[in-house]
Amino acid sequence: MSVSVIMPAKNAASFIHEAIASVIAQGADVGELIVVDDGSTDRSNAIVRAFSDSRIRLIPNDGRGVSAARNTGARAASGEWLMFLDADDRLRNGAVPALLRAAALETRAIVIYGEYARIDKDGRPIGLRRLLGGRKKPSGQVLTRIAAGNFIVNGGVMIARAESFAAVGGFDEAMRYCEDWHCWCRLAAHGEFRFIRESLLDYRVHVNNTMNATMRSPQDFLPAAEAVFRDRAIVDKLPPRSIPSLRRAAEAHLIAYAATQAIRFGEYRKTLAYAAMAGRRSPSAMPGIALRVGLALLGI
Repeated sequence: MSVSVIMPAKNAASFIHEAIASVIAQGADVGELIVVDDGSTDRSNAIVRAFSDSRIRLIPNDGRGVSAARNTGARAASGEWLMFLDADDRLRNGAVPALLRAAALETRAIVIYGEYARIDKDGRPIGLRRLLGGRKKPSGQVLTRIAAGNFIVNGGVMIARAESFAAVGGFDEAMRYCEDWHCWCRLAAHGEFRFIRESLLDYRVHVNNTMNATMRSPQDFLPAAEAVFRDRAIVDKLPPRSIPSLRRAAEAHLIAYAATQAIRFGEYRKTLAYAAMAGRRSPSAMPGIALRVGLALLGI
């Protein structure tokens, strides 16, 4: 088995060398790294070309957006498994081998995923997510769980079978935010997931990151719930009676994310307003929302 790593990149010169180096360090389990340039105007492409590793390919995407870049890379890939690593993040040593070891044992799984930690723009650890390192996330048929909210978060913590990714149609290129959650839901409707309790990725939080450049409101994220719950490939696999409550929980999850993001920007009044909005959307989710906000206040 081998993994094709897909890396969309747009003006990522500050971080892409470190991201590529982290892929190369995974060893022979990475069959190829496909960097998809999305219209960079900085030195990103020159940095990619400076690597001599024959597994690295650079292909254009003509500024069509991150989802199109990921899809373009996936169509060009030859590996049995795909990983979608952002150009500002970095894999931890042994991440890909750990995922493939699990894949060899869990032959029915179409997605293997793990945990992540946060780093700042200079690569220093931030937050206290290590305190949550022993928690267990869902395995098996996870559709009802992930339809209620994205617990995977980032494509750099997972590998997906290439044939399954193609079968579900890849990323929706019309979506602006949370397109990854929508794709994970489609994959969950298609097959089983497996979770491994290992931290595989350093997720970089910085001002140029799409989700962190400016503070987003719930209205930015709620269209993603509309996309998930109008997608017949997803809703036809959900228990019909559960759909209204799952949609409310998903909307509450997205609003709660806006609340935790407001904390990073010091907008505590908006944090409280968004948390209250999330609670009204799904009262049963309020304990979880309060926990998320509390953990965010602690930097976890």
